[in-house]
Amino acid sequence: MTTTPKGLFIKTYGCQMNVYDSERMSDVLKPLGYFEVDSPDKAQLIVLNTCHIREKATEKVFSELGQIRRLKDEAGGDVTIAVAGCVAQAEGEEIIRRQPAVDLVVGPQSYHRLPEMLAKGSRSIEDRLETDFAVTEKFGAFSNLRNVKGPSAFLSVQEGCDKFCTFCVVPYTRGAEYSRSASDILNEAEGLVGQGVCELVLVGQNVNAWHGASPALVEGGGREQAEWDLGRLIRRLGQFEGLKRLRYTTSHPRDMNDSLIMAHREVDSLAPFLHLPVQSGSDLILKAMNRGHSVSDYLHIVDKVRRARPDMSFASDFIVGFPGETDADFEGTLSLVREVGFSQSYAFKYSPRPGTPASDMNGEVEESVKEERLSRLLSEISNQSRVFNLNTVGSKLQVLFTRKGKGEGQALGYSPHMQPVHVDGAEALIGGLCEVKIVAATGTSLTGQLVDKTNPGRADFIEART
Repeated sequence: MTTTPKGLFIKTYGCQMNVYDSERMSDVLKPLGYFEVDSPDKAQLIVLNTCHIREKATEKVFSELGQIRRLKDEAGGDVTIAVAGCVAQAEGEEIIRRQPAVDLVVGPQSYHRLPEMLAKGSRSIEDRLETDFAVTEKFGAFSNLRNVKGPSAFLSVQEGCDKFCTFCVVPYTRGAEYSRSASDILNEAEGLVGQGVCELVLVGQNVNAWHGASPALVEGGGREQAEWDLGRLIRRLGQFEGLKRLRYTTSHPRDMNDSLIMAHREVDSLAPFLHLPVQSGSDLILKAMNRGHSVSDYLHIVDKVRRARPDMSFASDFIVGFPGETDADFEGTLSLVREVGFSQSYAFKYSPRPGTPASDMNGEVEESVKEERLSRLLSEISNQSRVFNLNTVGSKLQVLFTRKGKGEGQALGYSPHMQPVHVDGAEALIGGLCEVKIVAATGTSLTGQLVDKTNPGRADFIEART
């Protein structure tokens, strides 16, 4: 039976998990004849894969839907509109009520049901809305064989969160922590590396909370550690021939155990880069956030990781203006930033998320104060990034080239520390990992020159992809 080709446009908001989810949505829709297009006006199915972390996320979705509805009207209604992701999970019925042009609403654990929902073509709310937390069913519905574009791929190992930080909606939109089996992860990784992927990024809401029975135990044989943690999984992935770089994101300080820390010393392909959100440099605010760690706990982890891997670089997330945050609390955040010396970080003003405990807390910080604190913090973060980048000038780094640069023949890649690197004359090397000498730096990127223009490793890459 043949299927009529149909255009699919997916717009992805938010985190790496959403990027991964969008890729898998495309995978499950391919048997129905859907192929990805680069603009919504070429599509018969438009999917907004949404994020609910930031303020006014819902209103941004409705604004986008208003524009898409006009496309649908111009096409005589021959366009299907779906809203997926965390806003869909949190605001499902409200989306259908406020924007009747939306045909399907599916939560982040239910998008594997999209083919069934499309086949029904029903207009009842029950058939148009899927927001069950069927995470085990979701992963079971996927084939481990994926068609990917480019040399780097996300690999989901864990979903959900049990931490219940008072500011965060993730436990309510993604559900409880769930770890995929080690066997499934290894099988999917093997398929990706077999396609020529040379960098894997392990993703999860709390990726370092991952744990699972060892493959040998599941298969009923072998003498092996009964349960693996993320460090053990990384050690196994590090043995894959052709896999040149491993990363993982996003981590929680409470789950940085010694096994994972030592993996940074023992696994050559594991990048010397760790995104480890701390959110605040005040113990009082960390307690109000229900983070479950102190400032000294965080600094102790940073110290242990640096002792295991001296060239390690760190990134973090910060929230300023959390309810009750005083000038002294904010100064504590600046102090922590200066002590750690981050290579890059992200900072945001606190915004209440409906249904979270923090939204009902007293001690609201004035907007002008939030703005002033955010400006100071971003200035410090920017300065640290500039210093870190300048300190790499003259060094040689392995750069993974991912796409064309702006200049003729130029390629853009990423260093092991996730710094963007621009290199002239490297366009032919896109998809490969090459040694580059850094010759210049700004606060946001590096400029490099190829060390070996013949790049003998490139032939191995081409052979793997063919």
